[in-house]
Amino acid sequence: MTQNRFRFITNFLMIFLIVSFITRGVLTYLTLDQIDTNILELLKVFSIGLFYDFIAFSYYIIPFVIYLILVPKKIFNSKLHKVFALLVYFLVVYAVVFNGFSEYFFWDEFGKRFNFIAVDYLVYTHEVINNILESYPIPLLISIILLITAFIFYIICKIGSFCYETFNDDTPFTKRLVIGAFLLLLPILFFITFDKQNIAHTCKNKYNQELSKNGFYSLFSAFRHNELDYYEFYKTLPDEKVMANLGSKLQRTGVNVADDNITQTIKSDKKFTPHNIVLIMVESLSASYMGTYGDDRGLTPHLDELVKKSMFFDNFYATGTRTVRGMEAVTLSLPPTPGRSIVKRPDCKNLRSAGVIFDELGYESKFIYAGHGYFDNMNFFFSHNGFDIVDRFDFKDDEVTFANVWGVCDEDLFNKTMKEADKSYQNKKPFFSFIMTTSNHRPYTYPNGKIDIPSHTGRSGGVKYTDYAIDKFLNDASKKPWFDDTIFVIVADHNGGSAGKTSLPAYRYLIPLYFYAPKIIEPKVVHKLASQVDLIPTVLSILGASYKSKFYGDDILSSDHKKRAFIGNYQKLGYLRDDILTVLSPDENVKSFKIVDQKLDSVKYQEINSSKEDEDDTITYYQSASYLYKKRALEK
Repeated sequence: MTQNRFRFITNFLMIFLIVSFITRGVLTYLTLDQIDTNILELLKVFSIGLFYDFIAFSYYIIPFVIYLILVPKKIFNSKLHKVFALLVYFLVVYAVVFNGFSEYFFWDEFGKRFNFIAVDYLVYTHEVINNILESYPIPLLISIILLITAFIFYIICKIGSFCYETFNDDTPFTKRLVIGAFLLLLPILFFITFDKQNIAHTCKNKYNQELSKNGFYSLFSAFRHNELDYYEFYKTLPDEKVMANLGSKLQRTGVNVADDNITQTIKSDKKFTPHNIVLIMVESLSASYMGTYGDDRGLTPHLDELVKKSMFFDNFYATGTRTVRGMEAVTLSLPPTPGRSIVKRPDCKNLRSAGVIFDELGYESKFIYAGHGYFDNMNFFFSHNGFDIVDRFDFKDDEVTFANVWGVCDEDLFNKTMKEADKSYQNKKPFFSFIMTTSNHRPYTYPNGKIDIPSHTGRSGGVKYTDYAIDKFLNDASKKPWFDDTIFVIVADHNGGSAGKTSLPAYRYLIPLYFYAPKIIEPKVVHKLASQVDLIPTVLSILGASYKSKFYGDDILSSDHKKRAFIGNYQKLGYLRDDILTVLSPDENVKSFKIVDQKLDSVKYQEINSSKEDEDDTITYYQSASYLYKKRALEK
């Protein structure tokens, strides 16, 4: 008896492993200057990679194995089924090759194999598909992939006689069941024992770790671990100790696990002056793009000049690498919790956010977004935490001069912002406008003729157009009756990239922060180490506001400001104090690194022994944030 029907599996295994090997080889070549090229390290990358390729393959074939077990011999050997099966096989091979190309572009953008970002993007197909269509030569790429797939198919069918011999099968059902059961047992065993990709972490270099993974498997793992339970994956301390330490760090009394309450009444000794607040969160405005920090490309001439007219914070850090992380940190003044941002979680309403506090102070609070706010759950989060929503649906046709898949251009967004400010001014209400830009985002398209870099030519153009649009907005706003009574806060959501040799390359989290108000704030440069969680407490202090807070941040300008920053990705959680970075990993490890040298585009770390204070404080901040969110103690 022959068992030809299972040649589908063996042939596909060969193709899968070869394509995976080539993909890993190409990504390795692209990153030669970033990886450890020691021969033993490279052998480790490719051997571990082969292991994960095989695991990914075992998951991938599950539906096909079940089908091969169940389909009767008569149907399997028929001509009609042959056509159907070969078509499906062609499409499956096409998908594998397509994945290889996709991983190339994902790696080029993020320096990682598929991860949480890819999972999130799969949910928002409209934005993502259109972004891809606008960013890449899709017809050409699809044609190339089609030709490669056809070549592979020709080889296995003609040279390997696959097409002729496979459909002459008389394997009885019991035999098929035994073979299929064995093939199905493999993914079950892998699921139980190797679901966390721990083996990849035997490589010290972050790029080597990523290269040793498999894209399909990483995507599957990301689906499984989209939310990480702090207590399951990270080093912990007793909750009682954590809460007591948190009370000390936040200078609050009565913080304990009995009432899970970190509410503090902030009493200002200044007269409350309800200045308008226009907070512009700029997409991916990295310090590394700005002349102020040493970049010589001239991409931000207006923002560089604005430094001289503003209170500028030059040692300010983003908490994460996604827009929703920046929103979370600024509106909730909370360190990042592992997994996805709170903005994207179902239980993200009724929190004591900046919007709630400004509402209690008599403000009209609005979230103004260039795109569709359903993306990343933004509209739900803001509308359930003190803000009214103004997004792409609220722009009239005559208010849009240019748009791409992510939303209207920054100029149109700022024009809409001024109209909303005019409404509040006419209502004699102070306003707090949280504005989120989109032009500095792939595909980097914007109105031509505004700057000297053509649209759709890369990140540099996106940065320079954003710089132009902000300058135009401030000039236009200066003619408004509410301008003199308005504080413009300009901050990035995150840096333009997050990849690096280390897990948390500190330089990539460095972002600018401006407070611009010619009639209210004296220009100066503030060098204190600070975090996005400190932004709103600083704004409220300048206003002289008294309010109830559950914030982790404090006033940067105060004499007792805690000079520290929180930086993290989806899994690693970092606490930066002075020149020491302490990192929590989801394998319950804690490591500390001394920053030996940090430049605009690199950082050198020296691993050191963690001090008890740094380790306890790092655990305190992150464990307590997860604890309080789970206990719903951050709600108003």
